[in-house]
Amino acid sequence: MPIDLRSDTVTRPSDEMREAARDAAVGDDVYGDDPTVNELEARAADAVGTEDALYVPSGTMGNQIAARVRTERGQEILVERESHVYRWELGGLAQLSGLQVRTFDAGERAVPTPEQVREGYVEESLHRPGTGLLSLENTHNARGGVAVPPEDIDAAAEAAHELGVPVHLDGARLFNACVALDVEPERMVRDVDSVMFCLSKGLGAPVGSMLAGSEAFVDEARRVRKLFGGGMRQAGIIAAPGLLALDNVDRLAEDHENARRLAAGLDGIEGLSAPTPDTNIVQVSTGDAGVTAEEFVAACEERGVLGGAHGEYLTRFCTNLDVSSGDVEEAIERIREAVEGVAV
Repeated sequence: MPIDLRSDTVTRPSDEMREAARDAAVGDDVYGDDPTVNELEARAADAVGTEDALYVPSGTMGNQIAARVRTERGQEILVERESHVYRWELGGLAQLSGLQVRTFDAGERAVPTPEQVREGYVEESLHRPGTGLLSLENTHNARGGVAVPPEDIDAAAEAAHELGVPVHLDGARLFNACVALDVEPERMVRDVDSVMFCLSKGLGAPVGSMLAGSEAFVDEARRVRKLFGGGMRQAGIIAAPGLLALDNVDRLAEDHENARRLAAGLDGIEGLSAPTPDTNIVQVSTGDAGVTAEEFVAACEERGVLGGAHGEYLTRFCTNLDVSSGDVEEAIERIREAVEGVAV
């Protein structure tokens, strides 16, 4: 049986989630008539301390809706150069909202300093469209699941707000950051204007994300969701597992512990380097082994461990709801064999 560490999106819904989907009370959500969706949206808003929330099919759609609502065509959006909204959403900022992207390099910090926000800001003029939005990410996927402290989010948001620029937070793994730092979600997102978080990653739902903010923002976001093809009818069938997913926040600590155990084990294998992760994402460098990430991933797959190449010599493994501590120990041994088989 393969040990699937490609992502925390690969988990299978629990029996309870399947039963909840089967028995869900439903209505037409485009008309606002689905009681299960309405309950999920209310609970999601309460979870992050916002006025309202919107159920969307994916995190990518949530981010793209936020960008469309917050900006005008031609404006610039300020993003971290390794951010998901920039690297992994098919150029949606340009295609769907007509935005220009200006990047900054936050490095291991994963969030811009106030100085970087001010340096990246472009004032609107006769010749320039100006900066319309600052987008942050927590945890930061490509930076190795870095959990960004709320004070750093606050500082970047304050700098943007002083310039009249709203702030969106891509919080696909928001609750991982909150658990890792022992911070309440409401506190983490206090100074941003909107936040997206996924139900289908570490929380284990089969589908769906939430986009939260003020009532006025969500009203407009609902219209843009329709525009983007995200209006759903009897969506309570998929929203019901999302309600159960919100109860899975505390157990994310298990994924973090498994990730630390995995990183320590892999770091002890000659030729591999794996720093201790903040959350559930383990980044492994294979440069010292003289093995590319593609070669390494293929060798691991042959031995029943699935991961993903994220650079020439960088591989990502992601602990998740379906991976036990025993699976982690087994994965370490299988990967050790894989390295011995392909190392120069």
